[in-house]
Amino acid sequence: MKKIDKTRYHKRTAIKSFVKNPILSRPYQILILQCLLLLGCTEFVEVDPPQNILIAETVFEDPATVESAMANLYFNMREQGMVSGNFGLTPTLGIYADELDYYGFNVDLAQFYNHNIIATNNRVELWWNQAYSLIYGANAIIEGVESSKALSSSERNKFKGEALFIRSYMHSQLVGLFGDVPYIKTTDYEENNRVSRLPESAVYDNIIVDLEEAVELLEGQEPVTSNRVIPDAYAAKALLARMHLYVRDWEQAVSYATDLMENFQLEMDLDRVFLKASTETIWQLQADDQFPINTSEGGTLTIELVPGQTYALTEELLSSFEENDLRYEEWTEPISDTDDTITFYYPHKYKADYNETESLEYSILFRLAEQYLIRAEASARLGNLIGAANDLNQIRERAGLATTQANTQTELLEAILKERQLELFTEQGHRWFDLKRTGNAANILDGIKPNWNDTNLLLPIPESQLELNPNLLPQNAGY
Repeated sequence: MKKIDKTRYHKRTAIKSFVKNPILSRPYQILILQCLLLLGCTEFVEVDPPQNILIAETVFEDPATVESAMANLYFNMREQGMVSGNFGLTPTLGIYADELDYYGFNVDLAQFYNHNIIATNNRVELWWNQAYSLIYGANAIIEGVESSKALSSSERNKFKGEALFIRSYMHSQLVGLFGDVPYIKTTDYEENNRVSRLPESAVYDNIIVDLEEAVELLEGQEPVTSNRVIPDAYAAKALLARMHLYVRDWEQAVSYATDLMENFQLEMDLDRVFLKASTETIWQLQADDQFPINTSEGGTLTIELVPGQTYALTEELLSSFEENDLRYEEWTEPISDTDDTITFYYPHKYKADYNETESLEYSILFRLAEQYLIRAEASARLGNLIGAANDLNQIRERAGLATTQANTQTELLEAILKERQLELFTEQGHRWFDLKRTGNAANILDGIKPNWNDTNLLLPIPESQLELNPNLLPQNAGY
């Protein structure tokens, strides 16, 4: 694997220029597309910080340059914004819900933990800005490959399918956090400067349409790598299963989850579930092999010293595990102060071990266990209680637990949601989104968060964006 001579590349393909931000309605100058090249490398690898360059049309004459543009989108997802392990949904929604306690001093995070977020919260604005920046980059790739006459039809399908997936994935996060949001499909900044928010239902409709096209374009494509770092048709189907669950289209949720369950295997050793070669991984972001570490999630959530902890697992989560649940043993870790007077537990899914030659773990965004629980829930909603129990028991038995004793639909749905809490804790905000979509947020959090208010179900639209684009009004209730 070798890196391209970037000096030669820039002379060949790039010209310096600037454009307006396509969604934030700012007059300042930003990138039209962040692209650094790693020619000859067919998987997502570490790239240098983005440079301010406007990619010329010649980028889309060479599949290697388009591939590198896509790689840079994945790099930015991993390093910043709502997807990253440092700044993203995993730690932040963990403290917003009932998974993590917060002991740090960051004002923005304290607002999440205490449920008193204001519309100038920097993390909220970071998520909004970076998500739409990624969407803009995906749209630039879509437009570029569609007009390219140099790429083969297979190459156009691959790159457009990947970009459609990224566009839909980022919109899926935005609608879950903010409710009504713009759905951006173009790089035309004049059009985007006037954009308005769509109703949630319309956003989900657009996500599903994009994903269905992505599946069609990516189906049958040979995998670029064997380590699931490039989203393919299966990744698109995994998000489709999740989206259909969220919009209560139970039949489609069952269908897509079943497809994935027939093509992937659960990793039966809990200690290997989050390794980069896990058999159940559907899509993951590659770690930094230039300075071998594992994941930002592991580095962020691991407690090295007490006192000194920033996050720790809540008593509410720890007390929810059944006796003899292997996930409690394998996926949580205690640490005490030097006097052994106080003990905290932290998530130990990602072990955060260092290795001299390669990263052992990548950041997993989709894995098969979620699909079992999606199909279990959707089956229960459809009245297929035996099928729901069977899927639920696959996850329970791997955790060393007895089969469920739930018999009625209500009991099964409660058992499945609890299993989601224990299986998917501190993974990309699953717990918060489950509490929100099932109407259980108030029941669970009202007694835990003194400042809980029903308007906390949505985050505020960043105030700066409302000032720059009045078409984004009105602000979400409560802010």
